[in-house]
Amino acid sequence: MPSLEGTRARRSPGRRQWTWIGLAAVVVAALVVTLVLVLPRGTETTGRQVAERKTASEAFPGGLAEQPEAENQPGKRESEARADGDDTTARKIAVIADEPIATWLTNTSVSETRQTIRDVVRSAERQRKTPVFVLYNVPDRDCGSYSKGGTAADEYLPWVRSAVRAMAGSRAVVLVEPDAIAQIQVCKRLEQDRLPLIRKAVDELSGHGLTVYLDGGNENRVPTATMAKWLREAGVDRVQGFFTNVSNFYRVDQERAYADRLADAIGGDPHFVIDVSRNGQGWRGTWCNPDGAGLGQAPHVTRGSTRLDALLWVKTPGLSDGTCNGGPAAGQWWESYALGLVENRKQD
Repeated sequence: MPSLEGTRARRSPGRRQWTWIGLAAVVVAALVVTLVLVLPRGTETTGRQVAERKTASEAFPGGLAEQPEAENQPGKRESEARADGDDTTARKIAVIADEPIATWLTNTSVSETRQTIRDVVRSAERQRKTPVFVLYNVPDRDCGSYSKGGTAADEYLPWVRSAVRAMAGSRAVVLVEPDAIAQIQVCKRLEQDRLPLIRKAVDELSGHGLTVYLDGGNENRVPTATMAKWLREAGVDRVQGFFTNVSNFYRVDQERAYADRLADAIGGDPHFVIDVSRNGQGWRGTWCNPDGAGLGQAPHVTRGSTRLDALLWVKTPGLSDGTCNGGPAAGQWWESYALGLVENRKQD
């Protein structure tokens, strides 16, 4: 029978081995906890370089600028109505005209686009507020549908470059090409060239003091994982984030929930903005001039406690979505529809 002392001697190496294994497990666990707490969401294992996002107040210094008279289409119609003595119509249209509305850049002319930008920027500087621009001139725009058009393929990046030079230093917010990414889901011919082109546009927009958001579609268009993948390929890691619901009608709570899911899927905490120009009555069964739609809540910058930076009027209320449901051509003023939006507006 072995002595007790000999038994202890034979057992000691095993005990030391388990002790070291236990210590190693503690160290690994501590390291995992540190990584989870310290690294931004979405970057733990990818190693992606993600831009530092601004706060809402940094993204929209001074708040939202109103459009100058030359660019404010509802404002022009309000003035015409007053000149005609139709004060009732003028008062209703003023409900739209008096709010900050984004300025869409759709003209393929480089010189005219630059002039529009300068006018809007000068007006915003006088107000000490932030102008919001929408680039909407991508080749094969709207996949040939109601808003078809855009530049030639070899003219797009020079057009973007020229627009950026006119905006540089203005601290403007730029929404890049509504539908340009989400539409790939139903227009497969866009799949090969569209995302690399948007990424090149991001290259042009970067480094000029601008705040940029890319097309995030809406809650009912593209599976979240697919949209996240496309946005990463388009360069969302290098910009402030993405926008949702542009020219659409989904409620804020629905779109915000979708945008948070999309941001989580992208990783790195991208921020987002939501178009609320016509969502006062929520989804009405179609995206194209639906009956019964109403103005959404007043556009404003948030307090910055979440990833939602602002609720914007991106689509100009009163402009047609296209020749559907009795509307005129896309982008044309449709007064009866505008008055309906005012009548059905969301009451804050």
